[in-house]
Amino acid sequence: MRIFILLALGLLGPLVSAQPEDRLPAAVSQALAAAHIPTSAVAIVVQEAGGGPPQLSLNAEQPMNPASTMKLLTTFAALEVLVPAYTWKTGFWSQASLDNGTLAGDLYLRGSADPKLTFEQFWLLLRQLRGHGVQQINGDLVLDRGLLAPAKFDPAAFDEKPLRAYNVGPDALLVSFKAIRLTLIPDAAAGAVRVVAEPAPANLDVVNRIQAVGNGCGDWKESLGANLVRQGKRWRLTVSGRYPASCGEHDWILGLGPEPAPDYLRGVFEQLWSELGGSWRGELREGPVPADARQLAAIESPALAEIVRDINKYSNNVMARQLFLTLAAESGRRPARPEDGEAAIADWMQARGLRFPELRLDNGSGLSRREQISAANLAKLLAAAWKSPVMPELMASLPLAAVDGTMKKRLKNSAVAGQAHIKTGTLEGVKTMAGYLLDRQGRQQIVVFLVNHANAQAAQEAQDALLAWVYDGH
Repeated sequence: MRIFILLALGLLGPLVSAQPEDRLPAAVSQALAAAHIPTSAVAIVVQEAGGGPPQLSLNAEQPMNPASTMKLLTTFAALEVLVPAYTWKTGFWSQASLDNGTLAGDLYLRGSADPKLTFEQFWLLLRQLRGHGVQQINGDLVLDRGLLAPAKFDPAAFDEKPLRAYNVGPDALLVSFKAIRLTLIPDAAAGAVRVVAEPAPANLDVVNRIQAVGNGCGDWKESLGANLVRQGKRWRLTVSGRYPASCGEHDWILGLGPEPAPDYLRGVFEQLWSELGGSWRGELREGPVPADARQLAAIESPALAEIVRDINKYSNNVMARQLFLTLAAESGRRPARPEDGEAAIADWMQARGLRFPELRLDNGSGLSRREQISAANLAKLLAAAWKSPVMPELMASLPLAAVDGTMKKRLKNSAVAGQAHIKTGTLEGVKTMAGYLLDRQGRQQIVVFLVNHANAQAAQEAQDALLAWVYDGH
């Protein structure tokens, strides 16, 4: 999702100039040439994590789109500002009396912008509410989403793909990522595909028009389509297309972005509350928890260190947005807006002595055409993180080459496998990576490689070649 420029070899001499095409590692130059990517569209920095001048630097000061490597800034700031043990709390509150299982009035649900309030976590919260004796709710379900500022969010604005899970907007009560997992189970003999939805919101109808076909699997998602429309007080999700039976069972995740968040939450609440034997006679509305309300049930998120691991290993844009706004809220800027997240990170950077004049933040996830940073300053960020008390948590959150996350399928059967913790980034026209590599001599190296070019998706071979070159000790 971001862009960097290729580094030139420095060896024992001074910093390489901005145009060192003939001094790049040969394998990197050849791979870039084969991909038809000019060095002017590349930014690279390689340097030891402990300090010293870069061994390789190309277009290092040039502002680039970093794509998801921008998550390094958001997560590092969060680990230092909030501390790794920080958690989010979501709870039910009420002023009403509880008599023989019946809550006589309204039930309030207060959100904390929890990035990982999953379907299972929400079920545990409702189960706790039942365990505290609530069965019948005679009042309204009132959503307190006031921690974040209300904002119009268009899930189609980024790439005109509103049902992609990464296009779900932030919310103080983001239950189950406002997404639905469709498990596709093909029946070749019948020429049909069974679709199982989870969650199955009570106000959502899933219409299955997917046909089973016999050809090879390949990129099976490309032949599928989905459409979400409102029908009165309900929503209808129609899925269609052709699904190869040879693919076997697969999950298809859709973000219900065009659907208002309260509608989704209501449907999931009704589904789970009914399954738990509860009933509800009121309506859904929004409002703050009264000062004299008592807490009936509460659940706590995993610690920030685990949240950061999910964000960086799997490049979760939705969770990164939530974390970005949490930084804003915890800095006292409430209700939090994206510009408050930028201000909170700017305060942290100033206190740390990090000055990145070209830096531009949008949502902290890198899923943006506006965000930018230079390769030199991304390397400075990693150098600062290397000396930070939270370094172990940040490094452990980065994908490990050939092992897990977004690097799981890269550099297998190579010497670099298991030696590099690398955050990757991908957008149309952007291919980036940044992180740490333990070289053959046992030295930790910082590696940054950003590409912003129409052919950026073909840059992986060049990036892997750079990692191999760094591992071998230049």
